Amino acid sequence: MENKKVTILKVAATYIGTVVGAGFASGQETLQFFAVFKGKGLMGLFIVTILFTVFGYIIMDLGRELNSKSHLEIIKHTSGKFLGTMLDYLIIFFLFGALTAMLAGSGALVNQQFGINSVWGNLLMGIFTVITVLAGLKGVINSISTVVPFLIVSCVGISLFSVLFIPPTTTEFVMVSAEASGLIRNWVWAAILYTSYNIVLAISVLGPLGVKGQDKKTIRNGAILGGIGLGAAAIAIYLAVMNNLNTVQNYEVPMLFIASRLSYAVQIIYSIVLIAEIYTTAVGSLYGFSARITDLNGKYAKYIIIGTAFFAFIASQLGFSNLVKYLYPIVGYAGIILLVTLLITKLKTLKKVKI
Repeated sequence: MENKKVTILKVAATYIGTVVGAGFASGQETLQFFAVFKGKGLMGLFIVTILFTVFGYIIMDLGRELNSKSHLEIIKHTSGKFLGTMLDYLIIFFLFGALTAMLAGSGALVNQQFGINSVWGNLLMGIFTVITVLAGLKGVINSISTVVPFLIVSCVGISLFSVLFIPPTTTEFVMVSAEASGLIRNWVWAAILYTSYNIVLAISVLGPLGVKGQDKKTIRNGAILGGIGLGAAAIAIYLAVMNNLNTVQNYEVPMLFIASRLSYAVQIIYSIVLIAEIYTTAVGSLYGFSARITDLNGKYAKYIIIGTAFFAFIASQLGFSNLVKYLYPIVGYAGIILLVTLLITKLKTLKKVKI
């Protein structure tokens, strides 16, 4: 793909699509990371919006400077050989874990909505994800950026309509199970961990994406637009989840229940949209993992892509909410090191420019 074809909107849409997946659009992440802290959870989401904007720009800018083909060039540059190697293993692990969570999320969705065995949802999502990744980075960017506008409009629209026109399921607050894992202690840590694991997930796509940008201004504005888009969608979902908190905490896919309170037709539409959202993150995760493991132009690439998806399908049988509850916070804690090294590198660069 020519650089001139990757516009600000496409940069922003690809960023959003890489982050928005089963956990985000289902409401499960919002439930476990923010809704449990009530009003403080909303403050956490404002912090998340700022952090997404800042770190998205840093990664894409570094990717452009280093001509990155994967996340490896960036983390070796920012973290050194030893720490960079550790972060590399973390990112590889979580890319596989995120792919697993997306397949699990698709299974949970078809099971909750249609009563179909979750295995079929896992399998079909795996097949479509493999087909897209086999098309290369061009196919990944085009597929994600095309889907994203529909994702954001539907997430925000259904969430806000639910808050404005559908009465709350209850007025009594009951603490839900997010803190039961012992990994998320307060709203500040929730915001940091949420940003951290999403950046760990997104870096493998954002690095190469920075290379495709027209120029530095395109990358900067794309990061700003992407960060604001992610924050706005997350806040809308948060408001909807809070409006139905005591009921949705028992669902694998909370937003699907919220959509059902509007109408059955809206529920079906959101099911389709949610499948598309799961697909975008699954594609980004499989691409990032495969690009790090092998040369995607090599003769063995297709076997690695297919094999990775197969093992993720097996692992997805662990269940969606369990993956969100335990895997995401653990990776978030480890990913804080990545955020710190990225920030230090950027501050050093700014200091040199001033000198």
